[in-house]
Amino acid sequence: MSQIAIVAGPDPDGLGDALEAEGVTIHRITGVVSLSTLQEAGLDEADLLVLTDIGEASGIPVAKENTPEIRVVVYSPKNLPDFVKGQADLAVDPELLDVSVVAEELAAEN
Repeated sequence: MSQIAIVAGPDPDGLGDALEAEGVTIHRITGVVSLSTLQEAGLDEADLLVLTDIGEASGIPVAKENTPEIRVVVYSPKNLPDFVKGQADLAVDPELLDVSVVAEELAAEN
């Protein structure tokens, strides 16, 4: 069964494309991350929430509250705000790990 990932943010490094190349179905949020945009992107069926914009970190607790089993991955060079650090499953700095490595690992964790 294929994984579904919601990629929220501008994704300048192409993690969404790399996940798609690994067989993950991608839904994107390019604007504000809110309950309604998460639901429109398929939150109920999603396995992953990939956040590339730390400014939208308030979407993490919203996603976790509504879909507790979703894995949250932050792919950004910026630090997560303290109020969400405990809710993210993985935070990766793009300068430390290439998108292909991250995508391969995330796709393998099904």
